Amino acid sequence: MSGRRRHARPIEWPTVALAALIHGGWLLATFFWSALPLPLLMLAGGWFVAWHGSLQHEVMHGHPTRRRVVNDAFGSVPLSLWLPYAIYKKSHLRHHNDESLTDPIEDPESAYLTDAVWARLGPVARALVAFNNTILGRLLVGPFVMVFGFLLTEALAFARGDHRHAKAWALHLLACAGVLAWVILVCEMPLGIYLLAFVLTGASLSRIRSFAEHRWAERSEERTAIVEDAGPLALLFLHNNLHVLHHLRPAAPWYRLPAMYRAERGALIERNGGLVYRGYGDVFRRFLLRPHDAAVHPDWNG
Repeated sequence: MSGRRRHARPIEWPTVALAALIHGGWLLATFFWSALPLPLLMLAGGWFVAWHGSLQHEVMHGHPTRRRVVNDAFGSVPLSLWLPYAIYKKSHLRHHNDESLTDPIEDPESAYLTDAVWARLGPVARALVAFNNTILGRLLVGPFVMVFGFLLTEALAFARGDHRHAKAWALHLLACAGVLAWVILVCEMPLGIYLLAFVLTGASLSRIRSFAEHRWAERSEERTAIVEDAGPLALLFLHNNLHVLHHLRPAAPWYRLPAMYRAERGALIERNGGLVYRGYGDVFRRFLLRPHDAAVHPDWNG
């Protein structure tokens, strides 16, 4: 018994408290939506939906308990409506194969295209891709590209007879019905307001985090970035701005990452080849209207 106690990981109460804060804040923001001016509602709604996405990312890596079913329960409420948690979890864990990072086929979170896909695009589509590779484009059109691209991929797979995600979608739609019942029937919020102020704004905020997380390099260790002085966004993203540390130790809880980074800063920067941004202001200054990288993967030869 003493051995079992010694190896048992305690419940990570900061994450439990965070989950309560996020869900409670979302309930309050939706219930009192009509008392808030639209810009303030967008700030609050987008923040809680993006924060919930960060929580989902945290729990799928084995937090805050040792029981997977409990952890998944913390992240499975579909506040964003469009992304089934089970599919997101499967895709994201595949992304953590660092040898395949940025590969447009093997890495499901890669922003790069293959030569073949690029060759099929017309001038309008190519211009859209180029704009989406700037931070302004990622904020304005990125949510639409991400959401509709994902939904189209899922629909085409289902049409081809690939029903592997059917159960995940069935459970997701049932949960969405509960979210929308609260939003529309209880809170009397128009669906369009929820989509704008919560779903799309939350997606835009989340795209800030993912924009500069990865960039192709010859060595896989140098493909993951660090954004050091993230300000309030560090809390919104649960310190995944220190992304190279997350990829190196995905089992470390979010609230320990800053101290771990300070203790290992030199080694981590050496490991990732100096791919460091001073803060998200630095990212905006560099890439507001300039693409983060080429649209076609520089070394893809599939």
